[in-house]
Amino acid sequence: MMTFQDKVARLMHEHEVLVTAKNEPVAGGNGVYTRYKNPILTGAHTPVFWRYDLNEQSNPYLMERIGMNAAFNSGAMKWNGKYILVVRVEGADRKSFFAVAESPNGIDNFRFRDYPITMPDTEDPATNIYDMRLTAHEDGWIYGIFCAERHDPKAAAGDLSSATATAAIARTKDLVDWERLPDLKTKSQQRNVVLHPEFVNGKYALYTRPQDGFIDAGSGGGIGWALVDDMTCAEVKEEKIIDLRYYHTIKEVKNGEGPHPIKTPQGWLHLAHGVRGCAAGLRYVLYMYMTSLEDPTRLIATPGGFFMAPEGEERIGDVSNVLFTNGWIKDEDGTVYIYYASSDTRMHVATSTVDKLVDYCMNTPADGLTTAASVETLKDLIARNLKTLGRE
Repeated sequence: MMTFQDKVARLMHEHEVLVTAKNEPVAGGNGVYTRYKNPILTGAHTPVFWRYDLNEQSNPYLMERIGMNAAFNSGAMKWNGKYILVVRVEGADRKSFFAVAESPNGIDNFRFRDYPITMPDTEDPATNIYDMRLTAHEDGWIYGIFCAERHDPKAAAGDLSSATATAAIARTKDLVDWERLPDLKTKSQQRNVVLHPEFVNGKYALYTRPQDGFIDAGSGGGIGWALVDDMTCAEVKEEKIIDLRYYHTIKEVKNGEGPHPIKTPQGWLHLAHGVRGCAAGLRYVLYMYMTSLEDPTRLIATPGGFFMAPEGEERIGDVSNVLFTNGWIKDEDGTVYIYYASSDTRMHVATSTVDKLVDYCMNTPADGLTTAASVETLKDLIARNLKTLGRE
């Protein structure tokens, strides 16, 4: 018969096997990126001592006391030689919080730090916080911008679903102690705000996503751009849409910047999510675009269609048919680690290179926005390939 300590040892061993499992690349693919077999983080990757009371006197049946439902939507950065994710962990109580997970190679062996992040609150406490974008800014601070969700004070009596969203801002020098700054002041609700890593005209630059409501973009036209003087009292006074939404595309319902863009000699590489409606609900996919180094608001490449979409088990989860990203890392050798979540449940990694991603953006045809245009684009590729094959 197993003793209590035997059961604890088994839990710890099973967790260690999960955390240290080697991740393998998935064969095949489209030549742009490589997926990996295993999710890199799930609710089960959280430490055993987060979920179980390991004292036999207070928990004689070794029951899970605090359930962890999911680990997803992680900000990312390279820090002191390790690959760092600031993970959105969601408990069984539906409340999300942030926790740091570290890996020595960016592909597997992600291990949570002993304690989650203690995020200071503002004078108007949020009910829920989630989806942090990390930016190591040239001003010397690491900024985290995330969504702060509160019950809508204007909701009708008994309406416990209506919510408001603001872009919350915090900064740190060590990813341990965080200074909470006032939420971003804007004219509209904001759930997806990303800080550009460099000053632009001496100001901080933000990628925004204006929305009329908590869920619906409404009159919000797409991914916006705004300059602010000071992140300690950030206010958007003017906002320019730089990446528009379009009818019958992957981003007709809404779109939002993922992580901050990567600087390349050819321009800024952007990774974003696009949302469209379908019979199964909202479908979230990832797409890319590029902007000019001289003017980061000017589009220079807009590859049509999605860059990544849910495949296999990625389609299934708490909110199915969803891929979402708010973190990637460009390594010193040009490798790009793309950290994405599937169906609001688990974290994955895919790898590519800066050169491949630039090639993809620059040489993938843009969306012609009609069937006729799409067919002409396809015919052009077919004709060139048949000529190459000697079948013209």
